[in-house]
Amino acid sequence: MAKVRAHLIIEGFVQGVFFRANTRERAERNSVNGWVRNRPDGTVEAVLEGEEESVKKLIEWCHHGPPGAVVKNVNIEWQVYEGKFKNFTVIRGL
Repeated sequence: MAKVRAHLIIEGFVQGVFFRANTRERAERNSVNGWVRNRPDGTVEAVLEGEEESVKKLIEWCHHGPPGAVVKNVNIEWQVYEGKFKNFTVIRGL
């Protein structure tokens, strides 16, 4: 199975609804590495690396997010897999 890397910008009502914590939990469950953070413009940004099927499953979840989130759009940029992450982290602050 191929390893892939995706850079996401998630738009909508996605801050203050535990989007980052839930993303980390699902990433860890699916062996996806990378990071997630809130951005000053109200979006959530994430970089996901791992097996293609696992990354796609996490992206699918990002289209609706946790209860309370209202996802309007998920911008996905596929990038070259780097394999530089050992785990999945939540970046605090804006």
